[in-house]
Amino acid sequence: MKKELLDILCCPRCKGKFSLRTDAMESDEIKEGALSCCGNTYKIINFIPRFINTDKYVSSFSFEWRLHKRTQLDSANINTDMAGQSRKDFEKRVDFRLSELKGKWVLDAGCGMGRFSEIAVKEGANLVAVDLSFAVDMAYENIGAAKNAHFIQADLFNLPLRENSFDFVYSFGVLHHTPDCSAAFDSIAKLVKPSGKLAIFVYSSYNKGIVYSSAFWRLFTTMMPKRLLYILSYISVPLYYFYRIPVAGNIAKMLFVIPMWKDSRWRVLDTFDWYSPKYQSKHTHWEVSDWFKKNGFKNAQIYEGEITMSAQKG
Repeated sequence: MKKELLDILCCPRCKGKFSLRTDAMESDEIKEGALSCCGNTYKIINFIPRFINTDKYVSSFSFEWRLHKRTQLDSANINTDMAGQSRKDFEKRVDFRLSELKGKWVLDAGCGMGRFSEIAVKEGANLVAVDLSFAVDMAYENIGAAKNAHFIQADLFNLPLRENSFDFVYSFGVLHHTPDCSAAFDSIAKLVKPSGKLAIFVYSSYNKGIVYSSAFWRLFTTMMPKRLLYILSYISVPLYYFYRIPVAGNIAKMLFVIPMWKDSRWRVLDTFDWYSPKYQSKHTHWEVSDWFKKNGFKNAQIYEGEITMSAQKG
């Protein structure tokens, strides 16, 4: 843990300052130690402060990102069909140039293995990457050497971060995998400074064919052993070519959803990601717009694809 992170950390119970104990240092970072307040102690293990004891309902994400810890990083996709894809996805979800992140405090709420964190860090943001799963360890492996990258393992519903601390908060494809998407939104919205910005991406409920077929298959897939489901996710490799057939492919897509990435690694990863999580909620633009308004945001922008919205606070 880099000591600069202490400036925005706070006790998740009383919101007070932590007392820090350092047990081991490496390369000017706290490798092992503890943060204490209110009679509770939170360990710093392998450079990351841990505010949970288990990855709870997101163990499938711990599993998938251990297997695919670099698959969706732009730095790992140079000269491939997916070159720059993560940056493109980031850019289309915000209403500003990513270069504007330089020197700003930015929160990646649900960082996974650091797909979008890598981009924010390269743009010079003071990036705090948070995840409930042990994917946060993969994120540290990928970008932890950067001086402006900070990491926390914590629950979005009980974040150890000061309110009104971040210039920009984003959560892409994460909130809908929590037990209560709206409450998770409220939790991260509090962290945005006045005049700061928040951007999210969540699944939509508009395509009823996909909604119902996914709900049916997930009755079975969420109960499967993770390794078995991962093996079955390779069905996305041949299905991709069948789904490209006019008419027949379009009908089949409604019956069994797979991502249509050109890269087979991305298809397998995102097929597993679709069918494995315990929670997967879907929403409407009106619903999400109300979340923003309720939390004091204005001028919400709506972008293409699923439900992607951003707005300014205050």
